[in-house]
Amino acid sequence: MALQPKPEITSRIPNFFKMSITERITALRSKGLLSEEDIRSLSTGDHQLRLPVADKMIENVVGVFGLPMGIALNFLINGRDYVVPLVVEEPSIVAGLSGAARMARLGGGYQATTTDPILIGQVQVVNIDDVEAAKARLMEERDEILALANSLHPKMVARGGGAQDIEVHSYQAPEDGRTMVVLHLLVDTRDAMGANLVNTMCEGVASKVETITGGKVFLRILSNLTDRALARGKVTIPVANLAGKGYTGEQVRDGIVLANDLALVDPYRAATHNKGIMNGVDAVALATGNDWRAIEAAAHAYAARDGRYRGLTRWYKNEGGDLVGEIEIPMKVGTVGGSLETNPSVRINHRLLGMPNATELAGVMGVVGLAQNFAALRALSTDGIQQNHMTLHARSVASTAGVPEDMFEAVVDALVESGDIKVWKAQEIVKNISRRATDPGVSERSSASGKVILLGEHAVVYGRPAIALPIPLAVESAIQQHSNKSDGINLVIPRWGLEQRLKLDNLHGLSGILVKLLTQLELHERSMTIEVFPHVPRAMGLGGSSALAVAVIRALDTSYKLGLTDAQVNELAFECEKEAHGTPSGIDNTVATYGTALVYENNGTPKFNEVSVGEPIQLVVGLTGKESLTANTVAKVRNSWLAHQQRYEGIFDQMAALTHAGVDALRNAQWQELGELMNLCQGYLNALQLSTPELEELIHISREHGALGAKLTGGGGGGSMLALCPDNHQAVANAMRAAGYEALEVSLG
Repeated sequence: MALQPKPEITSRIPNFFKMSITERITALRSKGLLSEEDIRSLSTGDHQLRLPVADKMIENVVGVFGLPMGIALNFLINGRDYVVPLVVEEPSIVAGLSGAARMARLGGGYQATTTDPILIGQVQVVNIDDVEAAKARLMEERDEILALANSLHPKMVARGGGAQDIEVHSYQAPEDGRTMVVLHLLVDTRDAMGANLVNTMCEGVASKVETITGGKVFLRILSNLTDRALARGKVTIPVANLAGKGYTGEQVRDGIVLANDLALVDPYRAATHNKGIMNGVDAVALATGNDWRAIEAAAHAYAARDGRYRGLTRWYKNEGGDLVGEIEIPMKVGTVGGSLETNPSVRINHRLLGMPNATELAGVMGVVGLAQNFAALRALSTDGIQQNHMTLHARSVASTAGVPEDMFEAVVDALVESGDIKVWKAQEIVKNISRRATDPGVSERSSASGKVILLGEHAVVYGRPAIALPIPLAVESAIQQHSNKSDGINLVIPRWGLEQRLKLDNLHGLSGILVKLLTQLELHERSMTIEVFPHVPRAMGLGGSSALAVAVIRALDTSYKLGLTDAQVNELAFECEKEAHGTPSGIDNTVATYGTALVYENNGTPKFNEVSVGEPIQLVVGLTGKESLTANTVAKVRNSWLAHQQRYEGIFDQMAALTHAGVDALRNAQWQELGELMNLCQGYLNALQLSTPELEELIHISREHGALGAKLTGGGGGGSMLALCPDNHQAVANAMRAAGYEALEVSLG
């Protein structure tokens, strides 16, 4: 059966992870997900299980054990939004689920179906003279057996449940060779978990089964292999949405499919694969008071149902090239009885979910397993899962250590960098951070600016001018020299969770660019650690790669006293840009090097002129969250230009005219004029097919809230946009954040 849509409650709460706990609780209340009583309980801690209640739940109670309780957002399942409660101690699970759900909703969300909530009871019969005759008699007496079982729970029958059917199986005992008959009682337990109910039915029919078979009943108990209560989930993710972290959508898709294929043929991989699925499923089971041990047992038994243990999901490419994921998993859960009535936290979590019935909850949990599997496979197929774990673990440790807010990010970076993510280490870093306790061989940090392009992006590649403005302190870098040559050259970017040793024969990616740079500077035989501290998101069109190159070059210059001029730094950074982006304009590295507003033009020979800004200019940079690869968008425009050169040259001429006019408007602080020029430029960039739905939404939000001009900035295809807001930058930024995007408020000039 498919989950039925319910009244709309959005699961999108922008910047939820940035809020304080009190703000998060308030945000949930504003969505109608929590009552005033819930807010009071969560705020005061009254939702936690009390000791006298715990003492009645199990034996020998000495206390109550706590675990973090969080929520995953963005889930769209069968057209309905869900806020999913999770109880889990492992970092990255909540963030991974929310991110996977957000990506899935861009393609329409998840689809979920479930079977009836059937639980199997087993009645084992031994000492039977004629096994086949006994099996036949049991099937002949089916109706009487069901009637007897249902007479023990008439209320369940009244709710549409109860014993529905029987099955009869026979097995040979491995030890003494006797044949045993096992009666399966198939019971629809509706919204109850049903273990006690089914056990009672098995006990109740035992004597009748003995009479029918002439044998002796031994075991009578439920089975936790609930393969008659299945949850199925499916998601289709457009390949374009998978691109990011330096990978194309096709590369990510094929990596996920390949990783899943291994889990379908190799039980060693399948065990870890399925453990990842259960990371999400178990967290919901705990939050909703369900028996996670029974769910685990069912899942793993089902994974081996054909005699070989396999992964529980399937990922494949459809005819359109998009990624499709499917899961089928036993999911027998309850929404009434048991800990739901004794644990106040469980009651709150069911309200957060919208008070689902058992089949609806089973469908949600199946989808959560699929989402968690996607998050893990995507990480494994791109940057590697350990990087995310290390950063999140460091944040947890820094919080435990009581790190002050103003030092928090720096301490997290230092913890990841050190590799010793411990509370004592965090406290040590706090003590030393103000005086930057470093080894004698560590240079002071060098910095470089990022950039936004105000007017003229892409046209600048074809010899037209562009106006670029710096974003100060985009990237910092420092060099630690090593006396031991065998230490080699190491690259550490704590904020990205990256730590690797450069190999001189590896000329690919970032490490390859740095190897070529070091070779050109004749430093490739030195031993060092290159530390990089980025302060702007990567692949967002903000010149992060150029800023990284310039910061590293300046740090090398300082540490090894190379005596490089600004022009030489710029030239080296441009070479790095060419390695990264193919045919860059040169504007990013120039702004990163000189850190000033400028008009840049390259008609065979690069030239630039500083632009004096009449008065400070207030801008808001909106981040789509979708990474943009400049090399891809530059190549896309170039292919179009090659096919229709005259047509595209005309567009570039029009953009050049806007840029020339923009220089005057910027110098004279004519903000209304500048805003109009930006809006016109966006029209041309859209015509070049560089805009995206996310960019257009941000542009619309900006203009709607009073921005004089708004346009994409940089390569397009995702990344960032720019809004001119001389009087209302905070309102525009807040509106962007309310829509679920990040926003940077920048004042330049």
